[in-house]
Amino acid sequence: MTYVLLLVGFALLIKGADYFVEGSSSIAKSLQVSPLLIGLTIVAFGTSSPEATVSIVAAIEENAGVAIGNVVGSNIFNITFVVGITALINPLVVENTTIRKEIPFTLLASVALFILISDVSLQYVSDNFITRSDGLVLLLFFAIFLYYIFEIARKNRSQENRTETLQERRWARNILFTLGGLAAIIFGGDLVVNNATKIAFAFGMSETLVGLTIVAVGTSLPELITSVTAAYKKASDIALGNIVGSNIFNILFVLGAASTISPLPVDDKIFFDVTLMIILTIILLIFSRTSFRIGKREGIALAIAYILYMIYIIIRN
Repeated sequence: MTYVLLLVGFALLIKGADYFVEGSSSIAKSLQVSPLLIGLTIVAFGTSSPEATVSIVAAIEENAGVAIGNVVGSNIFNITFVVGITALINPLVVENTTIRKEIPFTLLASVALFILISDVSLQYVSDNFITRSDGLVLLLFFAIFLYYIFEIARKNRSQENRTETLQERRWARNILFTLGGLAAIIFGGDLVVNNATKIAFAFGMSETLVGLTIVAVGTSLPELITSVTAAYKKASDIALGNIVGSNIFNILFVLGAASTISPLPVDDKIFFDVTLMIILTIILLIFSRTSFRIGKREGIALAIAYILYMIYIIIRN
């Protein structure tokens, strides 16, 4: 029954995120918000709502391993497997200056996380924690990122002449989709955390390993689906922007909010994973800067890197 409830939780997370993105995007369009702003905020943050829900619920229930492992594991999955598969379907052309600036911001967020969890090394205390003050620092970085995005969106507002059409705005439907999707995400997140933790104990797995694997992959499915769909439609900016924006959201908002609610003790093993996340972000930056595209060869390399990483952390457990 635990496995069934886990699958139900994932289904609610994925479908809930789908409805949330659809509803909130429609509302934004009705309000004539810039398409750039929609792509970089609502789509990226909407697909990351499962990670946010799972990590925040895990923090409330004092499952720090799941909360931190979910974020780090999701980001590694996004950079390697999601980018890799997306590039295999259709090479990602990196030509939007906003996206090229966001990748360094992702790197900055990753390095900031590494510094904040290094309490033993930097502050000479007995244990590593993501404290409430650390959470506030991450949320401050997130506020700066949002300001940057809104400034970019304001400067690049669509100049199209928006005329009224016969199409109804369907406000009630969009609001229902948004609220219903959010409710499904919250309920699904609770199911995932509780049942994934039960499985962890049953198999002798650590909470951190479950967060890095089962939970991370499950909550990253919306990013995978969104980016693959964008790749088929040859919308490179959306595909890569979704991944990069999601990673920024995961580190700065998700861990920031989770640790503000409840300080998160850090498993020593997670330092390797955070370091790998930083290295992979640098590799993604190099791929995007060299030829301004992430081709099939780079995609294969990234996908293989994720498979090797999964094998390693399972053995490490």
